[in-house]
Amino acid sequence: MHTLFAESFATLGRLDNVTLVMVFHPQYLESFLKTQHYLLQMDGPLPLHYRHYIGIMAAARHQCSYLVNLHVNDFLHVGGDPKWLNGLENAPQKLQNLGELNKMLAHRPWLITKEHIEQLLKTEENSWSLAELIHAVVLLTHYHSLASFTFGCGISPEIDCEGGHTFRPPSVSNYCICDITNGYHGVDEIHASPAGSIPSTESVCEVEALMEKMKQLQECRDEEEASQEEMATRFEREKRESMFVCSSEDEESAATRDVSRHFEDTSYGYKDFSRHGMHVPTFRVQDYSWEDHGYSLVNRLYPDVGQLLDEKFHIAYNLTYNTMAMHKDVDTSMLRRAIWNYIHCMFGIRYDDYDYGEINQLLDRSFKVYIKTVVCTPEKTTKRMYDSFWRQFEHSEKVHVNLLLVEARMQAELLYALRAITRYMT
Repeated sequence: MHTLFAESFATLGRLDNVTLVMVFHPQYLESFLKTQHYLLQMDGPLPLHYRHYIGIMAAARHQCSYLVNLHVNDFLHVGGDPKWLNGLENAPQKLQNLGELNKMLAHRPWLITKEHIEQLLKTEENSWSLAELIHAVVLLTHYHSLASFTFGCGISPEIDCEGGHTFRPPSVSNYCICDITNGYHGVDEIHASPAGSIPSTESVCEVEALMEKMKQLQECRDEEEASQEEMATRFEREKRESMFVCSSEDEESAATRDVSRHFEDTSYGYKDFSRHGMHVPTFRVQDYSWEDHGYSLVNRLYPDVGQLLDEKFHIAYNLTYNTMAMHKDVDTSMLRRAIWNYIHCMFGIRYDDYDYGEINQLLDRSFKVYIKTVVCTPEKTTKRMYDSFWRQFEHSEKVHVNLLLVEARMQAELLYALRAITRYMT
């Protein structure tokens, strides 16, 4: 942990709150920092100030002022033109042209076609090269998903940033790093937090019920396997049902001028993949997968990045301490796969070998609301949503959930963008 903090401080010149929360899972944090450092600071197709400006554009799509402000400072530090920060219309046309891809990746990646790619690559003097476009796409997806993590964990600005605050060290032993960023200042607040309080009978039963369902599903798997037709039907059913899972929060999050000036078409947002009157074909993973197609394309055009992303995806997906709340020696692979595949299902991505009937068994409605909000409209995430799912689980386990959401979302966006690039190339 200390080594990671030292490396992070040496690289960024600060120990930001994202790092403080991610350090619950040092193996993941190490991979994340290595990837982010490579994308922002090592040799690559795009100049440094472009990289930070693209980070600003991506974070702004989700109104994530925390990430926007970090990259505004970095953009200026590497010699970026302050005029660009007055609004996207003041940036070079080449970056403005990226606006359409940015908004589609952030909100409706399934609509990206090879024509969108062609438009960026063929625009004469303001055209992108394939290598530059891959770099830009990886940066956009990285910061869209990092905005999900920021809102999902309730991360606030550091003390030296606008809107930042300090904290008063509490005198209770169950204080955790999450409390710093969630703004818990005193003992009373911590005792009021579900994850920091004495286990209630109801929440303990919730954990026991979840473990029992996992056991039953494993037994069913061993006894019989559903047919391909039934598996396809269950996917379509889950995809349709995901439309009816929505944030229970009524308030709209209006983008401030400070953030919205960094992107165009502020009314464009998330719409369900299978909404009424529109049919988008299912993305079948056996036709285009990260392992067989996306990885090699990225690595060919932007060396080593495919390897770094692959490592990060695998760490998040396979990370386990074999615990669930107060229980030890638990195989959580079924639960992790259900979370990952539910996110991809919301994006219309189907795995032929997965029984989507398991999702409804393992993920209750409050958890689905949290997942969909964090992944699709992260700016609407509230502390109440965070508290309402898996009430007896540790903060570190909830942060682990957020890592799964971040990486599943990033991979889903990448799959649609890389498939369109592959279609353009062929």
